[in-house]
Amino acid sequence: MARVLVARRLPDGGLDPLAAHELIGPKPGDVPFTSAELRDHAGEVDAIVSVLTDKIDADVLTAGAGGRLRVVANVAVGYDNIDVAAAAAHGIVVCNTPGVLDETTADLAFTLILAASRVVHDAEADLRAGEWHGWGITQYLGQDVHGATLGIVGYGRIGRAVARRAAGFGMQVLHHARTDTGEPGYVADLDQLLATSDIVSLHVPGGDATRHLLDARRLAFMKPTAVLVNTARGSVVDEEALAEALISNRLFAAGLDVFEREPEVHPRLLTAPRTVLLPHIGSASQATRTRMARLAASAVATVLGGGTPPNVVPS
Repeated sequence: MARVLVARRLPDGGLDPLAAHELIGPKPGDVPFTSAELRDHAGEVDAIVSVLTDKIDADVLTAGAGGRLRVVANVAVGYDNIDVAAAAAHGIVVCNTPGVLDETTADLAFTLILAASRVVHDAEADLRAGEWHGWGITQYLGQDVHGATLGIVGYGRIGRAVARRAAGFGMQVLHHARTDTGEPGYVADLDQLLATSDIVSLHVPGGDATRHLLDARRLAFMKPTAVLVNTARGSVVDEEALAEALISNRLFAAGLDVFEREPEVHPRLLTAPRTVLLPHIGSASQATRTRMARLAASAVATVLGGGTPPNVVPS
């Protein structure tokens, strides 16, 4: 029987594939393990089931390599919380959960597209605060989504799922990716896509290569009537520059589900106008989060059984 560290509480049924193994964790109250605790456990377990807020760095992996650690499965598509190079150096397999959350995250991205474009947050906040005193023809004027040009940055599974939804709104869909997709709507120059689009939705991975991909210079290419949506990683956007663009009316609106220093949110974003802010709920449906947990657990079970799961992260 193998020992598996479960870093955080997962949805009911998510750990069923590991029923034959000894599970350690989560901590009472679903309190995160500290870095020191992760290091201590790493040398005593065969596997770790982590979430994106667990930092599985070189120290943790080195500690595991000195013991029996064979696999780390991240209950997320992204894995920038794991030092994949260090894992590979120690022969530790890293897995993620691609595919199962694409449609749910795309639903949330389109929710933000609609809510930000139609200034839903500002309108609802006024209503709840008793600041709405009756209908007026110039109140809460947003931007139309139907017929608009949508620019998708990063054209993987989630980006394509957003594009399918956009078709139902009669939108013109453009996309940018690191390599030419060979598909209609591909724009090689990101700056050109930003300048052309009415709405921009981000779907690139996190990490050094995409850090502040949308900085002050690139935000300046966007139309003053444009809307920016980010359901990728917070580090992709320079939050200070985005807040400044919103406050100075150089950008119409933004919808954000991710932030650079979660759970901290940039204070200027909290007060910026026409901004919809959500607490990283892109994949947060009961069914999807359960499927994510089961996929990660199944990957661990496969590795512990001597197999190779399909969702191994390339080193």
